Amino acid sequence: MLIKEFRVVLPVSVEEYQVGQLYAVAEASKNETGGGEGVEVIENKPYEKDGEKGQYTHKIYHLQSKVPSFISVLAPKGSLVVHEEAWNAYPYCRTILTNEYMKDKFMVKIETWHKPDMGDQDNVHGLDQSTWEEVEVVKIDIADRSSVSSKDYNPEYDPAIFKSEKTGRGPLGPDWMKELRDNPNCPHMCAYKLVSVEFKWRGIQNKVEGLIQKVEKRLFTNFHRQLFCWIDKWIHLTMDDIRRMEEETKKELDEMRKNDEVKGLAAD
Repeated sequence: MLIKEFRVVLPVSVEEYQVGQLYAVAEASKNETGGGEGVEVIENKPYEKDGEKGQYTHKIYHLQSKVPSFISVLAPKGSLVVHEEAWNAYPYCRTILTNEYMKDKFMVKIETWHKPDMGDQDNVHGLDQSTWEEVEVVKIDIADRSSVSSKDYNPEYDPAIFKSEKTGRGPLGPDWMKELRDNPNCPHMCAYKLVSVEFKWRGIQNKVEGLIQKVEKRLFTNFHRQLFCWIDKWIHLTMDDIRRMEEETKKELDEMRKNDEVKGLAAD
């Protein structure tokens, strides 16, 4: 198993991010769906278990063109389907990805704490010390152009040039995090995303686990760049607005998967 913790600092508050994240998930899902591939929403409902309350979602990701070629060659037809179950008890969220073909030989667990800080806390997930010492911490700067590949880059989603009309935030210069730290009155937060990857396949386990972590970093980077640059579209939305949007998006995704062309992030 390979474990990394990704830290994403954002110029939004923890309360704002709750709405922004859900809005961005819905929009990003549409950008990745078409040609029989993409996102299929199975369930989206409130849950309560062992004193934890939140929103449960079950999605299926159809990924044929989204995986490296060596995996698509090895994998049987129909096996490149990933189930995502998420328990969103904000500000804590837990997501587990599984695959019916791989069964207990494949699992990705993403645990996220959203904290009103600049990403300076260690071991917010409370791992035992020996495990924590093995975890690599990866900091993601959403304004760093060099962290985005040329084929992923879109100037519409570049925080270094975007300025919000409704909030006045942005563009984010090279020292934006220092400026945010020096002005504690500005909204800020960090998403601490602990990613545990297990892929038990003799001969390629280490390679694939490292590859999946690389993909997660790419997804987190692009997603949060989009989230910030969409701020004027979601900053005044309520949770009721979001739930209505999610229901509409579920229907749209079903149609897009059937009728649209393949689109979104292809494999590196």
